[in-house]
Amino acid sequence: MDETVRERIVKLTNSKRVVLFMKGSKMFPQCGFSAQVVGILKESGVDFDTHNILSDQELRQGLKEISNWPTYPQLYVDGKLVGGCDIVTELHETGQLAEILSP
Repeated sequence: MDETVRERIVKLTNSKRVVLFMKGSKMFPQCGFSAQVVGILKESGVDFDTHNILSDQELRQGLKEISNWPTYPQLYVDGKLVGGCDIVTELHETGQLAEILSP
């Protein structure tokens, strides 16, 4: 991977405390999994940014390489990958996501 892409991804993952890389946007998710994670984050009341991987092929491929996670959405908290839809949903259901998201 190009170092410029890597630096850009690191900058994006650290641009806000909670960052979601997804298909679509916070206002218009373009897949059910992305919509589910957005719903969970909104329900949690946390401030978060989203980045649409469908509109940026470099970002889409680069994230897969950096995270070693092949699917989207990908949730990052404090610059670290939390997981995808299944993991975020499970963490939410057990109350662990609230702990992760708390400042």
